Amino acid sequence: MWRCKTRTQRQKKNLIERAYQDAQSQGLDVWCTDQAGPYQTKPYPGPSWAPSGHPESYPHVYQRNGTAKILTLFHPASGQVRVKGVNTCPNAVLHPWLKQELTGILAALPAASGNADWESWYENVSVSPTRPQALPRLRLLLVLDNLTGHKSVDFVLWCFAHGIALLYTPLGGSWLNMAESIQKILKSRALDGQHPHTAGEIMQWFEDVAHHWNQDPTPFVWKGRRWQRRKRRAPEGHSLAGSAAATRCRTQAWTAKKQKWQKQWQMTH
Repeated sequence: MWRCKTRTQRQKKNLIERAYQDAQSQGLDVWCTDQAGPYQTKPYPGPSWAPSGHPESYPHVYQRNGTAKILTLFHPASGQVRVKGVNTCPNAVLHPWLKQELTGILAALPAASGNADWESWYENVSVSPTRPQALPRLRLLLVLDNLTGHKSVDFVLWCFAHGIALLYTPLGGSWLNMAESIQKILKSRALDGQHPHTAGEIMQWFEDVAHHWNQDPTPFVWKGRRWQRRKRRAPEGHSLAGSAAATRCRTQAWTAKKQKWQKQWQMTH
């Protein structure tokens, strides 16, 4: 597990943990965003529907036909996820999609309430974004990694103008972003045991899996090591890979591993 080594890193980590635990009581929504991939057009190892003892065969030669990346926007409190498949995700592709999705999310939120303010989320951070003097009511917290593109002036000012505070994960702190966990779940359901032949197939499978997930989503809760130490007992819930997220009930993927017919992991030629 990564450990914070500087004061700024500890401050960013504490801020994100506080967002997961306390933001809802202040009337704030917390969303996470990340980009997964690139995923190649190749056979992916994983469980198959083949009869027990007769694993599905895959070709040892396959055609490289481009790659796909997945843009992800995740709401841990409800488990809802929004994804979009793209070939590449420069700022010209990522920022318009985020702005469109965040605009829809803000429009669906109830009127601003509670006592949340901007300073309470930045007052103890030694290095924070420079904010305009006139700001609207704070309505949403967005957790994202510290890529240079996420700190572009146009995108940051747009977020501030719409009441969105940006919480950047520290260097080496991707485990603080719960979007990492939902991406691993979607990837396993979309690609494991499959052989996509085009990048378009990969994008469509991810979007289909996300649509199915949203019909019965599983909320995520924060169960980091600090939370576990404070509890002083065995952690509750079921841990998820990718971040320190957990669920109160087992996901379908965990239950499926118990099925005998879903244990064909080896790939044969």
